[in-house]
Amino acid sequence: MTSSPLHPAPGSAPAPLSRSLFFFSVLYGGMVCIAGVLGVKQVALGPLAVEAGIFAFLLLVILSSAVAELHGQKVATTLVRLGFVPLLVSAALIQIVVALPHDPGMYPPAIEAFPIVVGQGARMMLAGLISYGISQSLNVLIFAKLSRGEGKLVWLRGMIASVISQSVDTVLFITISFLGERPIVDLMAGQMITKVALSIILVPPLISLVVALGRRLDR
Repeated sequence: MTSSPLHPAPGSAPAPLSRSLFFFSVLYGGMVCIAGVLGVKQVALGPLAVEAGIFAFLLLVILSSAVAELHGQKVATTLVRLGFVPLLVSAALIQIVVALPHDPGMYPPAIEAFPIVVGQGARMMLAGLISYGISQSLNVLIFAKLSRGEGKLVWLRGMIASVISQSVDTVLFITISFLGERPIVDLMAGQMITKVALSIILVPPLISLVVALGRRLDR
């Protein structure tokens, strides 16, 4: 049985954690937590509009793909699954903090704004968990399968995997969050076009940069 940094073989000493995997794992956990907060704001990119959380999610896509390239599909899939830990812990802490009484001396506008910025309904939280798990796992799977063991065209594989996984993420999140409450076709189309455009523009140079950084860290 083979071992990996996150899956040591039974009875063997744990494999040393590489610097790139440590660094990317820490950054990955941070992006998982901040994505929901950034998503509160809608940003305008020319004619396109998208929730700002997409920038954190694109970094998640890039990081998980880079880990798959450097350390294998199994390690990258484990990273995605471990991402549920900071996601769930941060969601629980947010609910606790929102429920606690505020300090009477707190800045008044912040009292009303805080629950709006960090709070989410149960339906949207469920949508986020489902769409995160499926889309990020799909991204790793597609990226790894396109490699065919050759490890070439990282930028192209990353872009294709991001386009498909982000499209799936949009369909799942918007459907679960808003189906039956508001029209979703136009909302879904706009979000999908924007995410596909950003995946095409941003992912190729960034994933090439991150993979190169990972290899440099592991020298």
